[in-house]
Amino acid sequence: MADRGCPLEAVPLPAEVRESLAELELELSEGDITQKGYEKKRAKLLARYIPLIQGVDPSLQAENRIPAPSQTTAAVPKQQKPRPTSSRDERFRSDVHTEAVQAALAKYKERKMPMPSKRRSVLVHSSVETYTPPDTSSASEDEGSLRRPGRLTSTPLQSHSNIEPWLDRVIQGSSTSSSASSTSSHPGGRPAAAPSAAATTLTGPAAHAHIDVHSAPPDVTTGLGELSHREHPQLASVRGVARGYSGSVLETAGGVPVNSRVSSKIQQLLNTLKRPKRPPLKEFFVDDFEELLEVQQPDPNQPKPEGSQMVVLKGEPLAVGVPWPPSLLAALQRWGTTQPKAPCLTALDTAGKAFYTLTYGKLWSRSLKLAYTLLNKLTSKNEPLLKPGDRVALVFPNSDPVMFMVAFYGCLLADLVPVPIEVPLTRKDAGSQQVGFLLGSCGVALALTTDACQKGLPKAQTGEVATFKGWPPLSWLVIDGKHLTKPPKDWHPQAQDAGSGTAYIEYKTSKEGSTVGVTVSHASLLAQCRALTQACGYSEAETLTNVLDFKRDAGLWHGVLTSVMNRMHVISIPYALMKVNPLSWIQKVCSYKARAALVKSRDMHWSLLAQRGQRDVSLSSLRMLIVADGANPWSISSCDAFLNVFQSRGLRPEVICPCATSPEALTVAIRRPPDLGGPPPKKAVLSMNGLSFGVIRVDTEEKLSVLTVQDVGQVLPGADVCVVKIEGTPYLCKTDEVGEICVNSSTTGTAYYGLLGITKSVFETVPVTAGGVPVSDRPFTRTGLLGFIGPDNLVFVVGKLEGLMVVGVRRHNADDIVATALAVEPMKFVYRGRIAVFSVTVLHDDRIVLVAEQRPDASEEDSFQWMSRVLQGKTTLA
Repeated sequence: MADRGCPLEAVPLPAEVRESLAELELELSEGDITQKGYEKKRAKLLARYIPLIQGVDPSLQAENRIPAPSQTTAAVPKQQKPRPTSSRDERFRSDVHTEAVQAALAKYKERKMPMPSKRRSVLVHSSVETYTPPDTSSASEDEGSLRRPGRLTSTPLQSHSNIEPWLDRVIQGSSTSSSASSTSSHPGGRPAAAPSAAATTLTGPAAHAHIDVHSAPPDVTTGLGELSHREHPQLASVRGVARGYSGSVLETAGGVPVNSRVSSKIQQLLNTLKRPKRPPLKEFFVDDFEELLEVQQPDPNQPKPEGSQMVVLKGEPLAVGVPWPPSLLAALQRWGTTQPKAPCLTALDTAGKAFYTLTYGKLWSRSLKLAYTLLNKLTSKNEPLLKPGDRVALVFPNSDPVMFMVAFYGCLLADLVPVPIEVPLTRKDAGSQQVGFLLGSCGVALALTTDACQKGLPKAQTGEVATFKGWPPLSWLVIDGKHLTKPPKDWHPQAQDAGSGTAYIEYKTSKEGSTVGVTVSHASLLAQCRALTQACGYSEAETLTNVLDFKRDAGLWHGVLTSVMNRMHVISIPYALMKVNPLSWIQKVCSYKARAALVKSRDMHWSLLAQRGQRDVSLSSLRMLIVADGANPWSISSCDAFLNVFQSRGLRPEVICPCATSPEALTVAIRRPPDLGGPPPKKAVLSMNGLSFGVIRVDTEEKLSVLTVQDVGQVLPGADVCVVKIEGTPYLCKTDEVGEICVNSSTTGTAYYGLLGITKSVFETVPVTAGGVPVSDRPFTRTGLLGFIGPDNLVFVVGKLEGLMVVGVRRHNADDIVATALAVEPMKFVYRGRIAVFSVTVLHDDRIVLVAEQRPDASEEDSFQWMSRVLQGKTTLA
């Protein structure tokens, strides 16, 4: 091979020419130039070095012929186009085509007859001009440079004898050096049979009457390694590849290393054509965003829990020997018959005046009337409309606690399940649609309401209550006195409210906006009333001031259920009155000498804004100020500020009693006054950086990036509490780790109505130790509260699971962020503490959004300074 390559060294092509040829080949492969333009430019480049090539325009030969051989190595400024700075370098040359050019020049100089070839010659007989050549010849660009478009006319034999060796060499050196698997890129290709010897040695005018070069598209999908190994014996122009060289760069006869890299566009097109038209089934279930997500790596310096594994915390046992009533309805019957004139509930109007007081005798008699009417006076097609166990909707406004209380106990006496809901405001209210789904899943067919409430509901053209969007068809019953029937003297309710049957269903709205119903059994209802009585030390004839919603949560448990068991007097303050006069609840505590008050931290905050100028206020009668949302991190600031102002007006520090509740577990924990055996209150200043990793780390209050929380007291009597990991198997957390609080008690809810799947995961959780051993043979209920157990067995809550937002690998809670924002001068900028925090999902990750309503007199400069300080407090969120 060395001696055959020697003639090339006599007349070598200049480097500029070889570079221009390589660029020209790449332009053709990428589609930047047409085939005709390529042939013309290529012939123009080679004409001065190969003047006798057949098919070259004579004018081009005359124009480009150089008389002196010594000038072949000199560059011609007029003909050589200067190379731009952004032109392709030698990495983008095609070694296949460069080798073909060198081989053609060598063969032309030798002027020898071609050696027998095993491949079919392109100089075939005219009778086979329509024959499609095999697709193994893919690099036909070099062949195209020797022909004009169409077929060449016959030429003298001498000319063909000169060009045939060059053509045959080009085919062997160029075509066979390209990919041999072009059938994948040329669907019409067929394997060629082995040509005969006669087919490869045809001579004479008949054999060369027509030249029809069939070009096939190049296939660049096969690597050059195996091809170079197969074709090297036939390439006389290749000096060879260094031993051990595994790359795709070859060294041509001119000594210029070139790369076999091809256009990325062509490669992409070929890969696309090779793929099936329809993707595999599994690709339909692959999220394209997964490829865009950067895998979050855990920070090696992040804090990790270092404490020991916690143990289950057991609450104090329920009192033994106390004359508890056997059931809640038994207590109602007792007080209704023995203490009929004792006040049960006093309702206030929007002016703050008591417009009606419900006695225990009236509550008992009117509840009996309603129970009798529901079971005996409502028929559908001569059959009772309701039977024991059916669900009934209670639709009452927040300003009418009296009729709600009658309806609730009337359903319990009739062995029906009340489902309290909010009054629908419009026919297409988005929230009422979710409530309608709950009513439909519960099979509710009857709704109880008052005459005044029914008149305010949207009406259809027939005058009846309109069907709300998403609601099932309902019958409406007005339960005012004139619409009820007095039962016979010998009629007695058959309700048994001490069993495991469902007592009532409380709705719960999740983070996504869906509404589910939490079922509470009669046994849980009775146990809750007993536990609250023991924890709060309720006694007969005590007065309780209630600001909360009496239809659900702590407002229902304290103001409607436990109060009846203990014959307490409840002063119900409507929400509309609180908006007009935030001090109304404090004024009623003074006027009624209330022993207990049930509020939220927002009520304490608003009363602070309105207390100026009030001098005759005294809170010395209070022994318990129950803060129902004490689990919220921002409640501590309201409690501390309220104590600072009203301590001089008779409020004792030990009176403030925060509690933690949830729809699933009802009351989880409540702080006890010292006279009831409670430990001193505690507070914890925690690093938000540690909390974002689920770790408890004590910090100092001087920083803005800390969260200060207060305890919510001890767990309810008779309850067992533990803290488990948020995700995965419910392993017990360590003592310095934040997790979800779980409760095992007879006071919790029992299920999500009609939802068996999530019921099992929430109400039937079995916590296990690190070794996988269950901590108890009874299931626990997940509360949805995030927290830990602190000193003196006090419960601390740092947020809710529904408010959890995951940014990167760190967890943040909406309540924590609100608490931090309120800590940055809330009185000077935020109007009435109105702050909303939510998250927006971006590529499977949460982005936190904080919205605050500024005071009307706040300027843009105040807003900017406030935002700057909030961002400083949120440095741990980055």
